[in-house]
Amino acid sequence: MKDTNRLTYGRTSVYNLNYHLIWGTKYRHKVLTGHVEEIFKRLVNEIADQYGFEIAHLEIGKDDHVHLLVSAPPKLSVTNIVRWLKGITAFQLFRQCPELQTHDWQQKDRHLWSPGYYVESIGAVNEQAVAKYIDDQRKREK
Repeated sequence: MKDTNRLTYGRTSVYNLNYHLIWGTKYRHKVLTGHVEEIFKRLVNEIADQYGFEIAHLEIGKDDHVHLLVSAPPKLSVTNIVRWLKGITAFQLFRQCPELQTHDWQQKDRHLWSPGYYVESIGAVNEQAVAKYIDDQRKREK
């Protein structure tokens, strides 16, 4: 029997699409702390609301990479979701966080994120395990 609480009902479809996304900062610079981290988390949730997907879990790992559990409708591609998240957050963080302007790596090419990312589709069975893994990112560092 399927757990109907996990299902999302659209106008023409019923779905449960979840993705574990990971990407890092350029050169693994540890800049995702304090004020930058707070603004980043707020921006990610605003982008999700704007484009129609949900961030179920979000955490920063070792101050240099991001873990997300994203639930999205079938009409949104993973590529677009990542493009929106990385592009908009980089642009806004450079504008809103003057502390990022002091990094010499930023002056050369103005890239906050490394170009790649990792994505894994998550089924209903693995969703809780991945959610716990993401939530425990800060605990693992200690």
